[in-house]
Amino acid sequence: MGPSLTPVQSKHSNSQDVVVIGAGIGGLTAAALLAHRGYCVRVYDQAIAPGGCASTFQRRGFTFDVGATQVAGLEPGGIHYRIFRELEIEPPAATPIDQACAVYLPGETTPIRVWRDPQRWKAERQRQFPGSEPFWQLLNDLFRCSWAFQARDPVLPPRNLWDLLQLTQAVRPGTLLTLPHTFSTVGQVLRWYGLGHDQRLRTFLDLQLKLYSQVDAEETALLYAATALSVAQEPQGLFHLQGSMQALSDRLVAALQRDGGELKLRHTVERVFVEKGRAVAVRVRHQKTGETWIDRADHIIANVTAQNLVQLLADQAPQGYSRRVEKLPPASGAFVIYLGVDEAAIPANCPPHLQFLYDYDGPIGENNSLFVSVSHPGDGRAPAGKATVIASSFTNVNAWWHCADYRAMKERYTQEAIAKLSTFFHLTPTTILHQEAATPRTFAKYTGRDRGIVGGVGQRVSTFGPFGLATRTPIPHLWLVGDSTHPGEGTAGVSYSALTVVKQIEAT
Repeated sequence: MGPSLTPVQSKHSNSQDVVVIGAGIGGLTAAALLAHRGYCVRVYDQAIAPGGCASTFQRRGFTFDVGATQVAGLEPGGIHYRIFRELEIEPPAATPIDQACAVYLPGETTPIRVWRDPQRWKAERQRQFPGSEPFWQLLNDLFRCSWAFQARDPVLPPRNLWDLLQLTQAVRPGTLLTLPHTFSTVGQVLRWYGLGHDQRLRTFLDLQLKLYSQVDAEETALLYAATALSVAQEPQGLFHLQGSMQALSDRLVAALQRDGGELKLRHTVERVFVEKGRAVAVRVRHQKTGETWIDRADHIIANVTAQNLVQLLADQAPQGYSRRVEKLPPASGAFVIYLGVDEAAIPANCPPHLQFLYDYDGPIGENNSLFVSVSHPGDGRAPAGKATVIASSFTNVNAWWHCADYRAMKERYTQEAIAKLSTFFHLTPTTILHQEAATPRTFAKYTGRDRGIVGGVGQRVSTFGPFGLATRTPIPHLWLVGDSTHPGEGTAGVSYSALTVVKQIEAT
C-alpha cells in the first residue's frame, strides 16, 4: 500500500505538532516535557517496549536490563529530579549505589573500590595510587565548575544567536577555571603530573573512562573526564532503580500519555522529508499491517544515532553534515551476556557493579575486560533466592557483521565470558538457571541503532563540548537528541539533550 498524504489529526488543534522518532530516554523526555507544555506529540518506535538501550526483557522470572544498569541525576537538583518535578510525577524508587564500582586489575584479588563518600574515596585512591592526589584535586576543581555550569543549562555547541545567549548566560567567573583545559586530555595531564608511567593508575582510568567516554585516558577530553570520574560521589551519585531500568521510561510514558501525547510502538519511521529547507514530515510504517503514511509536523525530534539520522534524510541530508558524521571515529559495539543464577553463585558481600581486566597486554574489550552488574536481593529483578548477572564488553561492530560463522563466534564469546566470570562467581551448570547473549547484531535488531553501535560519540577533544554534535541540526525544525549529542552519555546526558531541545523549540 502506498503512503497516504493525509496528516495524522491532532488532539490539540491549537498547538504545534511534534513527531519524535525513537522512544529511548532522550526521546521520551523531550516528548513528555513538550506534551506537558501543551504541544501535540506523537512518538514512534520500532521496538515492542519503550526505553531503547535502557529498556528490559523478562526470562523465566528474571528481569534483565538491556544496556544501562545505573542512573545518575536522581539527587535533588539532578536532571532526572528536575524533569520529574516539572512533569509533576514521582521519581522511581531508587537506592544510592555505594560502592559505585569495584575494579579488579590483572592478577589482583583486592579491588579498587570507588566509594560514594568523598572522604572514603579520597583515602582509597591515595592508598591505591600514591602521589596522584594533585591530579585528583584538579579533577575535583574542574568538576565543581563544570557541574555548576551545566546546571545553568548552557547550549553546547551553539548554532545561532539564541544558543549563544544561553551559553554566555551560563558562564560565571568560576567557569573560567575550565578554559585553559579546553584542549587537554587526561593522558596529557597525567604526564604533566609525572604520572604517565603509573600503569595501575592509567589502567584504572582507561577502564572507567571507556565506560563513559568510549575512549581511553589518552584520548578522553579532560573536562569530560572530570565529570565522569566525580559524579559517583556525594552530593551527586549513581542510583539503582527498584524493579528495573524500565521504571524510568514507564514514568515518562505515563506523563506523556496523561498530557495527551501518543506513543506508537512497532512503528518504524523510514524517512524524514524536507521541503523549502526545513523538516516537515516523516514516513511511518506499521510493522504488523505494513501500512505506510506521511505524518506532517511543525518539529521533528530524532532520538537516534547521528548515523541513523543521515540515513533517514537520504539524499536530503546536507553534504557537510553527512561528511562530519561519516568522519566520526568508529563507534563501539557491545557483547553482553545475561545470566539468571541461583544465589549460591554470588560471593558474599558482592558489590553491585564490578569491572575486571584480565590482561595488561590485551585491549580493553573483546572479552579482555568485563563490566558486571549484579541484582540486589528484593530489587525486583530476580525471584527470591536468585539473582541476575549482566556482563558486557566492548567489541568491534564490523567483526560481527562480516564474520564467517556468526553463531560460532557468538558461542565462543559466550563461553569465554562465562569462563572469565567463573574466576569470581560460582558458575556451574547447577547455578546457571538461564543464559543468553547479545551482540551488535542483536542491538541493531531490537534498538534500530546503526550496526548496533552503543554509547554514543567518543568524548575526544574534537567531539566534546563546543566541538560536539549539536541538538540543533543544519535543517530547521529537525532536532537531534540522545547519545550522539553533548553531553549525551547515559540517561542523565540524553535527558540534558532533551531539555535543551525543548527550550530551543519553545524559542523558535
